[in-house]
Amino acid sequence: MLWPLVSLLAAVVATLLIGWIVDRALQRVAARHPEAPLWELLRRCRVPLQLVVLLALLLLGHPLKRLFGGSEDTDVRHGLLIALIVCCGWLAARVTTAVLEAVLSRYETVTEDASRVQRVRTQLSLLRRVAEALIWVVTIGAALLTFEAMRTVGASLLASAGIIGIVAGIAAQSTLGNFFAGLQMAFSDTVRIGDTVVVDGQQGTVEEITLSYLVLRLWDHRRLVVPVSYFVSKPFENWTRRDPGLLATVVLHLDHTTPVAELRAVLHERLRAHPLWDGREWALQVTDTTPNTLVVRAGMTAAGPDEAAALRFDIREQLVAHLRDHHPYALPRVRTGEAGPDAGSEKL
Repeated sequence: MLWPLVSLLAAVVATLLIGWIVDRALQRVAARHPEAPLWELLRRCRVPLQLVVLLALLLLGHPLKRLFGGSEDTDVRHGLLIALIVCCGWLAARVTTAVLEAVLSRYETVTEDASRVQRVRTQLSLLRRVAEALIWVVTIGAALLTFEAMRTVGASLLASAGIIGIVAGIAAQSTLGNFFAGLQMAFSDTVRIGDTVVVDGQQGTVEEITLSYLVLRLWDHRRLVVPVSYFVSKPFENWTRRDPGLLATVVLHLDHTTPVAELRAVLHERLRAHPLWDGREWALQVTDTTPNTLVVRAGMTAAGPDEAAALRFDIREQLVAHLRDHHPYALPRVRTGEAGPDAGSEKL
């Protein structure tokens, strides 16, 4: 009775020692190569690695078999085998995630193009999900094959795999469509994490992309969940696919007596002093006229959608305030008398 306990204790000590040695080795390699994040990320695999080592030692040394008694094919040994298979799948998933995160981190250090980084992040995110799904499918299949009944019906399952595949394809047509649409969307670079898109009149930022749905964060912090098949079958707007810079516009309906040239100079002055204007383009134009008003449009560029929205709101407020304080007659009104610079106090 003493020897099985000693064997079990030795297996636990060996597992802890191996885990500590591997962790220290990865820590030293990471310190020598700080430019390679893979070694630091692999340290996250310590727990599943230790479990794999412990379960393998228990299966090889048979301390539990001698401790609990029974034959070679006891339920304890079968349970250890299933646990070992599951832990191997866990370890493979952790290693895959670490490798893909290291690739992304490395790519972020060698390029300054934010759009390319977003594209690679989206593609690697979907690759990670696909890889993890395949790993767990294989893991569950391997665990099921340890049962005698599953091995017995294995040949029949393989023989009918074609029919089952057709039936499953028809039953899961929508799911499979979203799956392949997600892969197509990632590698065709139509939508990336961080892009600003407009879907059915809803503007939002892409927050998450999975193999079946996409999550948009709207301006009021609501989340809009859209099937990925939508983005390969219907038109949508992507404001940041190539260049995040946008042209913000402010439309004002003003009186015909508005001093447009002065308003244009005021717009340029306010833009030069505004931190959100990127300095690329600006303009103020009369785009239309009606019997009662002039339609004036002010355009200005900003570095991104959020900056463009904030700049548009601020400039609109400043232009209206300037007209109110210096040219109140320029604001739209229903005239009851002569219009002109001295008509600002007329009654409406």
